[in-house]
Amino acid sequence: MRILLVEDNVLNQELARDLLELAGHQVTVAPDGQTLRTIVGRDSAPHIVLMDVLLPGADGVTLLRELRTLGPYRVVPIIAVTAQALAGDQQRFFDAGFDGVMTKPIDTRTFVADVEKYASKRA
Repeated sequence: MRILLVEDNVLNQELARDLLELAGHQVTVAPDGQTLRTIVGRDSAPHIVLMDVLLPGADGVTLLRELRTLGPYRVVPIIAVTAQALAGDQQRFFDAGFDGVMTKPIDTRTFVADVEKYASKRA
């Protein structure tokens, strides 16, 4: 499965990428919105996007809205990955258009299975 990970924290990038690649997935990392835009213009759409909400420059909600205007990204599951884990925060992310919310720090025991579950809901 092709996964696009939008995450600015290098340690979080490495942990998520290592877990996903060990499970046999192909991971492309974008540390910010500018890199994300370059990847989107260059590569085919992934099976799922994991999007940090707090990013330098454009935040995850802004980038989500941009992605949803692009043909293939209208149906790709885009999951918010955030330390903002209160019930109201999660509802705000669903209202913004995210397909799911995963909290940080990620649970290394369930992370890959959770990502695969969300990806299986691809429209």
